[in-house]
Amino acid sequence: MAKQKIIALVDCDSFFVSCEQKRNPELKNSAVCVLSNADGCVISRSAEAKQMGVRMGEPYFMAKKEHPKASYIVADHEYYSLISAHVMSILKDFSPYVQIYSVDEAFVDFTGLTRFYKCNYFNLAKMLRQKILNEVDIPVSIGVSSSKTLAKLASDKSKKIESHVFLIGKRKIGKVLKSTKIEEIWGIGKKLTLSLKKEGVLTAVELVNKSDQWLDKKIGIHGLEMKYELLGNITSPVVNDEKTPKSIQNTKAFGIFTSDFNFIKNELNRHIHTSCRKLRSYDTKCLQVGVMLRTKDFKIFFAKEDLHYPSDFELEISKIAIKLLKEIYNPNILYRSTGVVLEKIGEHGTEQLSFYSAEDKYSKLTKCFDKLEAKFSKNIIKMGFTDSKKK
Repeated sequence: MAKQKIIALVDCDSFFVSCEQKRNPELKNSAVCVLSNADGCVISRSAEAKQMGVRMGEPYFMAKKEHPKASYIVADHEYYSLISAHVMSILKDFSPYVQIYSVDEAFVDFTGLTRFYKCNYFNLAKMLRQKILNEVDIPVSIGVSSSKTLAKLASDKSKKIESHVFLIGKRKIGKVLKSTKIEEIWGIGKKLTLSLKKEGVLTAVELVNKSDQWLDKKIGIHGLEMKYELLGNITSPVVNDEKTPKSIQNTKAFGIFTSDFNFIKNELNRHIHTSCRKLRSYDTKCLQVGVMLRTKDFKIFFAKEDLHYPSDFELEISKIAIKLLKEIYNPNILYRSTGVVLEKIGEHGTEQLSFYSAEDKYSKLTKCFDKLEAKFSKNIIKMGFTDSKKK
């Protein structure tokens, strides 16, 4: 087991809804639901929507009928990813060790930061929460303890209190475990919950009181790790393990069938912008560009080409992509979607730069793009090769 650590779990509150309220402040303090698609299900709810009785996973047609006063918005995952990246960048500036768990959650190693920031762990978490709220306008809840499992448990409890910060210290562990139901423990699913209840294990304290031999037999190594994490001993430290993707793809159906080249080019450039932004979020560049066209009848045409030098800049990649689009485009065919694929991806500094590379020329510009979009929402920048008006 690792040395004693202090771990925080930062969890964005009702993340998709919070993103929509950031984009449209008039939605704050009102019942808001985000839908999986136009006719889909509720996948995120504001506190007001929860109080109103809207259920998670409820089909839109039922929710709208039962709760007509709530606002219903179709999910915009591209925008949510952008906001998530901004939140995660703040966490990475705050601590040298951040492990992203999901689009709206991350573990942050607080160990030793009290000396640097000159405050205790509770105030450290409050400071981080306020920083995210000030810079991104996204509320978060933070749980702090000596292991990931306890930090997750503390985070769940933090959502129910006004400060949205909850600490589980050594003296509080026993009391918390007694009041924690077995199904509330991170990593215990429905099947394992039923199995443990049949054995008379109903609470977290009853789980940790079981012998190592019993847990190993009933659950395996996962059960042993869970026990010691619940006792405050970290078995899985926070690691910066975000992996660089092998390829980045971006595509979306038009919503109409069309053979309009300018319309298709515009949509392709939107995908290029999104993909380049993702490249930069991983601090990477690509050396190969692929363009896809899907017809009304679902036939796919694809072409790809290597760049002269690695790039993460929209205008450079667009030059090749539009040339490829012209090669596979047929004005007599109706199309339903287009997309871009960026491959041969490598980290900055690993590529061999050409004497004519535009690295220095464009790097500051792309950083400005990303900062502006992170602050003011996506597509705030309108470049020459995109047309904001759809036909």
